[in-house]
Amino acid sequence: MIHLGKEIQLETTSKYISQFRKGFPLINKENVIFPHNEEIKEGTIIKLVDSKGLFVARGYYGKQNKGLGWLLSWKEPEEINKEFIYKKLQAAINQRLHFFYNEETTAFRLFNSEGDGFGGITIDYFDGYYLVQWYSKGAYTFKEDVIQSLKELTDYKGIYQKKRFAEDGKYVEEDDFVDGHRPTFPLLVKENGVQFAIYLNDGAMVGVFLDQREVRKRIRDSYSEGKQVLNTFSYTGAFSVFAALGGATETTSVDLANRSLSKTIEQFSVNGIDYEAQKIIVEDVFKYFKYAVKKELSFDLVILDPPSFARSKKHTFSAAKDYKDLLKEAISITEDKGVIVASTNCSTFNMKKFKGFIDKAFNELNKSYKILEEHTLPEDFKTINQYKQADYLKVVFIKKM
Repeated sequence: MIHLGKEIQLETTSKYISQFRKGFPLINKENVIFPHNEEIKEGTIIKLVDSKGLFVARGYYGKQNKGLGWLLSWKEPEEINKEFIYKKLQAAINQRLHFFYNEETTAFRLFNSEGDGFGGITIDYFDGYYLVQWYSKGAYTFKEDVIQSLKELTDYKGIYQKKRFAEDGKYVEEDDFVDGHRPTFPLLVKENGVQFAIYLNDGAMVGVFLDQREVRKRIRDSYSEGKQVLNTFSYTGAFSVFAALGGATETTSVDLANRSLSKTIEQFSVNGIDYEAQKIIVEDVFKYFKYAVKKELSFDLVILDPPSFARSKKHTFSAAKDYKDLLKEAISITEDKGVIVASTNCSTFNMKKFKGFIDKAFNELNKSYKILEEHTLPEDFKTINQYKQADYLKVVFIKKM
């Protein structure tokens, strides 16, 4: 195993001891006492003890936006080594075997960080290709053992990786190929029978967010037929594709990123949909809402899935502060009896608080509503009860009465 530092012993603060003993996995400055004058190297194994020096758990040091590392084992004297990683990956694969036999869906999450017992690492499957994402330099020190375990446990066409730990917390731009053979891009994968064009070698994103799989299926199967659909913050237009295939009269996709135009055209095209019969608009969503009000546009189905934080020339959007007001904008251009799909991936608030935003937005506009259904992460995005923050996805289908 490639490690930059030996095992060190750190003490947990007394306030958090019971939380750690119950399996809470995230290490940060509040819950662990770090030495003031000693720099801990990324990937160093941490043995966490209580005030009496008794073993609590073992993990590793790795700085990412969530904290300073992850606890992995609550058994003493279990080591964090190749055998440990192999067993974690094997268990994750066994829990998802049914996905491998589903010919209608050939893209899913194989390993979901702390949900599968190893925080800081995710692995996604794309029709025989695996994409490993490392969220800290500390996590990356386990590369050799993770990749070797993946090779031993799977029949793979190719393995790619993305380093998500540049100094500014963003993706490290480089050739992401690791092993196997390179496919011709775009790589076409299926989700509930719908095709997606995927790029494993082109920046931080691949072309689709796998966590919205069930939501897209519901939009296609139950909410789109004969409807005028608006998809905001549309990225590559995945929701729009499902809506069009569900019989929408017309879809309108709005996103600020210039590349969203060509990417959305591509996703329509690989599914045999005439993209010229749809509207694809490169525009600030906030500006588009004002335009839609001015032109008295209205929609039967509005999909609202903003990033947790976004900045444009005129707007800074934070889901925790601004979602309610964004929702009010959406309500104003939704037909009566129309449906809003309100979605957020912000992990700083829970579903109860999110539904509070929805309630306030409608109340402030003196409008009534009915919640039709709710969604969180799909089964392949496994989470644990000891770390509720990881269950970040909240989606509510709302009928405007």
